[in-house]
Amino acid sequence: MLWKLELRKKIKNRAGLEKFFPLHEEEKRWFGKTEAAVPDAGASKKTSAEKYPPPFPFQATPYFLSRAGQAMDDPLRRQCVPLEAELKCRPEELPDPLGELACMKVPRLVHRYRDRVLLLVTDECAVSCRYCFRRHYAGGGSGPIRGSELRGAASYLKAHPEVHELILSGGDPLTLDDCRLFALIDILREARPGLILRLSTRMPAVLPSRVTRHLARGLALRQPLWGVIHVNHPRELTEECGEALRRLASAGVPLVSQTVLLRGINDSEAVLEELFRGLLARRVKPYYLFQADLAGGTGHFRVPLRRGQHIMKALRSRLSALALPEYALDLPGGGKVPLTPSYETGGDTDSFFFENIEGKTYSYPKE
Repeated sequence: MLWKLELRKKIKNRAGLEKFFPLHEEEKRWFGKTEAAVPDAGASKKTSAEKYPPPFPFQATPYFLSRAGQAMDDPLRRQCVPLEAELKCRPEELPDPLGELACMKVPRLVHRYRDRVLLLVTDECAVSCRYCFRRHYAGGGSGPIRGSELRGAASYLKAHPEVHELILSGGDPLTLDDCRLFALIDILREARPGLILRLSTRMPAVLPSRVTRHLARGLALRQPLWGVIHVNHPRELTEECGEALRRLASAGVPLVSQTVLLRGINDSEAVLEELFRGLLARRVKPYYLFQADLAGGTGHFRVPLRRGQHIMKALRSRLSALALPEYALDLPGGGKVPLTPSYETGGDTDSFFFENIEGKTYSYPKE
């Protein structure tokens, strides 16, 4: 199928990338230093590792690269082409910034929240997003989930009736072919009939040909199942992406989105307003806007938290609740917390005081 051919043609090196556009100096230095970090035969690996932290591999689909611009600050290019800044890890950055390894109850299955679990069905992605929080896992060579691991996950679900939702993630679950993906879902459903599934994917934005009619029909037959679409910028909402989303929604797959707030890419009210309106028009409910995680080498992507709250406050005056996601931070090892700014400004013995989106103050009784 076309999508499989496109996936096999992923660009994974500097020579392939330079067929799309010339590289800027900061991009060249990343490739130069990561090539230097691979020691020659007989050279000391220790010396190389001391000089540079382990690099997160580069890979991107021709589809996504062909839509990126020539400028280094192009919002699509920034998301997939590495810069030298990635090789500088800050003291607060962590190899496993969400603390998932400590919550992995059986291989591939993370149980942090009481009523839901996460299953890492593969480590493969179509594009290695440069801000990735799971860079310790994605592309690490573990491959698709093995039969023994899947059976272990199914047994865990049987033994934990308090779990009502299962998030399929990775890597990207849609790098698996339909047969393997559907069989995986069916095994989990047999273990726990009625389990609500969330399928997290970036494919509509980076390889929309993956969303075939066969895939959409197959997912619709395996309800209750939600598609969670990762999109960061309105330019990702191309005609092809729109068609992929239309196929899923028209087949009966409910869709929500998640977006990462990224410095120089989408950290403005205008860009996010356009993105969230565009998603809603394509039958995708904006679900989460995430503060970027403390993953190693991603500091240049993070937006100051107060700036993020200011953006969300501005968006609340421009968008309906239907178009507005929840702004959230995934605490290192502590789970998600909402970062919604408070509109309470004080109170007296009898009332609370609130400021509305126009800056006017109103009272509301305490009793």
